[in-house]
Amino acid sequence: MALAAPALRRYLLLLAQEHLEFRLPEITSLLSLCGGQFSGEQEIRVNSPFWILNIPSEEMARGLMKRTVCAKSIFELWGHGRSAGELYASLKNYPTDKMLPYLQSDSTYKVHIHTFNKTLTQAQKIKKIDALEFLPFKGKVNLKNPEHIFWILEDYGMNPNDVPEEPIHLYFGRWIADGQRELIESYSVKKRHFIGNTSMDACLSFIMANHGRIKPNDIVYDPFVGTGGLLISSAHFGAYVCGTDIDYNTIHGLGKASRKNQKWRGPDENIRANLRQYGLEKYYLDALVADSSRPIWRKGMLFDAIITDPPYGIREAPRRMGSQKETVKSVERSTENHFFVSSSYHLSDIFFDLLKFGAEYLVMGGRLVYWLPIYRPEYSEEIIPCHPCLKLISNCEQMLSSHTSRRLITMEKVKEFKDQDESSYLLDGQYMPYRGHNSFREKYFSGVTKRIAKEEKDNQK
Repeated sequence: MALAAPALRRYLLLLAQEHLEFRLPEITSLLSLCGGQFSGEQEIRVNSPFWILNIPSEEMARGLMKRTVCAKSIFELWGHGRSAGELYASLKNYPTDKMLPYLQSDSTYKVHIHTFNKTLTQAQKIKKIDALEFLPFKGKVNLKNPEHIFWILEDYGMNPNDVPEEPIHLYFGRWIADGQRELIESYSVKKRHFIGNTSMDACLSFIMANHGRIKPNDIVYDPFVGTGGLLISSAHFGAYVCGTDIDYNTIHGLGKASRKNQKWRGPDENIRANLRQYGLEKYYLDALVADSSRPIWRKGMLFDAIITDPPYGIREAPRRMGSQKETVKSVERSTENHFFVSSSYHLSDIFFDLLKFGAEYLVMGGRLVYWLPIYRPEYSEEIIPCHPCLKLISNCEQMLSSHTSRRLITMEKVKEFKDQDESSYLLDGQYMPYRGHNSFREKYFSGVTKRIAKEEKDNQK
């Protein structure tokens, strides 16, 4: 006889109002990592800071909050409504037996009020708290260190220029846990020991790790590792990390520094030092000087996740190893005794090489998470690179300018790689649509040039 599924409990999620497109994929990925699945109300207001979720257990809710950087807090939802009257009626219908364990006479509590898009006076807050006197609170109020914290949350809409007198939605619940928003500050690139021109923002690094469902003891690989910023977020969640990069100087921490008032990198500026800074050195496997377009790994499924930000020609030029027959002008000097021959590497080739690598070297169910630059006037979903072994999970946009953006693409390996899959995307015509973005750099800077010219013209008026 099959066991009945656990009853879903209702929770309220309070989300941060940044990176809005990234929030739903992050929460969905983390719930699946905790053994659940996304099951919200039929109409989730995607841009709203308040989401009602159905989650099987408080343990799973706490597991979600131990990872998310998109959510601030989660609450066991006791009642909600579109007016104070609806909220109170909802609270009166909440089962008393579920309330009582947190309202005992030997317990302490406090009630906190949070408003979105409006500021209340202290007198207004006290009035709203007093209106809940019908709840069977028996414990003592303790504002400094209470055992249980209850929240009234009020939503005054998304328009700061048209704030209603009364909230459009009200919620009441028991606080369960906070998210990991403090990681954004503690791992800030401004405090990072070793950085480059393209070091990834800490918040986005953790979002990428969460989209990739990184978990303890995973092996995570970054084929365009740079200064290792994406390795740090994965290592924080207990994964063993490694990477490659074609730039000898970056891998070895040599050459000119990226910081404003520093000419040369110091002897202890390197990827390993970055992980050591955060107490994560034990998770560092290695970083190799290698060309991502050329095979260096033994055949087989090696990586649980591939998390990367390929170069797309704005700050760092895409390069790959050239042959000795190529022009001597392409020879670059990396260190006193190290030379390599580089050649151009088209964006379309970068991303299809990346997908092919992911299809071959990811474990089944492993995820590939990467940034794809887009010229917005030419964008359609059809240009997202595809591979028969990889399923598209999410596609989130971050604006770069009025006409360009980059999209965070998350894919999951769903089919075992066979030799015939190596070039199958070429046969399916999936390679051609993105080739127009090989000129992304020119299109990006043409837009910048036009904007500067327009600003100069406006200033002359």
